[in-house]
Amino acid sequence: MARKVCIVTGTRAEWGLLSPIASELARRPDVELQIVATNMHLMERYGHTVDLIRADGFEVSAEVPMESRSDSQADTVRAMAACMAGMADAFERLKPDVAVVLGDRYELLSVCSAATVMRIPLIHLHGGEISEGAIDDSIRHAVTKLSALHLTSAESHRRRVIQMGEDPGAVFNIGAIGVANAMSVEPLPKEGIERDLGIRIDRRTLVVTYHPVTAGDAEPADLFGNLLEALDRFPESTVIFTYPNNDARGAAIIEMIERYAAGRQSRVAAVASLGMRRYMSVLRYAGAVVGNSSSGIIEAPSMGLPTVNIGDRQKGRLAAESVINCGDSAAEIAGAIAVALKPETRKAAESVDNPYYQPDTAVMAADLIAEFPLERLRRKHFHDA
Repeated sequence: MARKVCIVTGTRAEWGLLSPIASELARRPDVELQIVATNMHLMERYGHTVDLIRADGFEVSAEVPMESRSDSQADTVRAMAACMAGMADAFERLKPDVAVVLGDRYELLSVCSAATVMRIPLIHLHGGEISEGAIDDSIRHAVTKLSALHLTSAESHRRRVIQMGEDPGAVFNIGAIGVANAMSVEPLPKEGIERDLGIRIDRRTLVVTYHPVTAGDAEPADLFGNLLEALDRFPESTVIFTYPNNDARGAAIIEMIERYAAGRQSRVAAVASLGMRRYMSVLRYAGAVVGNSSSGIIEAPSMGLPTVNIGDRQKGRLAAESVINCGDSAAEIAGAIAVALKPETRKAAESVDNPYYQPDTAVMAADLIAEFPLERLRRKHFHDA
C-alpha cells in the first residue's frame, strides 16, 4: 500500500525548497502525495502563490485559509487558531500517514499541533538551526520536539537536534535543498527577466528581502527606513525588492517598498514573489543579496554572490565566508554594500565553500520520507546523551 505523504506549505520561499522533494516523491509508486497550502499562498497581496504550486504540475489537496484582520501580534495568533481548525479538517479528510514540514514559520505551530493531537507523525526539515532575532527560532525548536524524523541542513544542526533529546537514528544531515536548487536550476534568460521587471540587471544590482525582526523591540519600519536610506547612496545600482513574509508588523514594510519603488521606477522593481526559478536566475546575474532573509545565507553563497546580512534576525546561523554581517544603521548597511560590490569581494565569493551543501539532497529526503519505518515514527522516546 502506498504511503500517504502530506506536504504542508505556507510561503513561496518554503515551496521553492519543498518542490524538488515533492517531485521526487511524486515519481515514486510507493507514495501517494498530498499537498496542503495555507497562509501566504492563499493571499492576493503576496502573489496568491498557490497558483505556482499548480503551475509546477501538482494537485493541491486542500487549502487552509488563515487570513488576518491586521498584522498585529494578537491578530496573528487569531489567524493561527483558524489555521489549526482548518488543518484538523484537512487531516481528517486526507488521513495522511505522515506530514512533512519545513522551517520555523508561526503557522507550523498550528499545523504541527493539529498533527500531534491527531497522531500523524511529523517529518521536519531544517531543524537545529539558530536565528536569534526572530520568534521563528523558538518555533523551530518547538517543531523539532513535535517531530519524529529530522532532516537537517548541516552536521552541526544534526548534533543540536540530538542534543535536544531526539533519537540519533532518526536525525539525518541531508544538506539544504535550497543549495541544490541554486546549483541545478536552469536560469531564465536575463533579457526576459529585465523586460518583465522593467529594470537593468547587472553586477551592481542589489536583490533585497527584508523581514520584520520579530524578537526585537525596535519598530521594523524604522529599521527598514535605514536600509532605504542606505540604498539611496548607490544610485548606479538597480534594486529588486521581494516582499517580506506576513509576520507581525510587516505591512508597513510593504507600503514603504511600494512608495520607494514608485518614486524610482527606472532603477527599482518590487514584486510580491519572484518564484524559485526566477529568483535563482536573478541571483546568477546580480551583484549582491541584501537584507535579513535566510536565503542570503543558505542559497546565495552557492551562486558565488556576496550577501549583506543586516541586524540580528539571522544571528547565530551557520554562514559561509561570503556573508557580510552588519548593524542596522544606514551607515553600517551602506558600508557593507560598498564592500559587497567590490570586484575582489565578488571574486572571493565565487570560490567559497557552502557549509549547507550535500549532493543529492532531494533524493535523500524523498527516500527517507518514503521509506523510514512508520512504526518508529509513531512512538517517540527521549534520548539521553
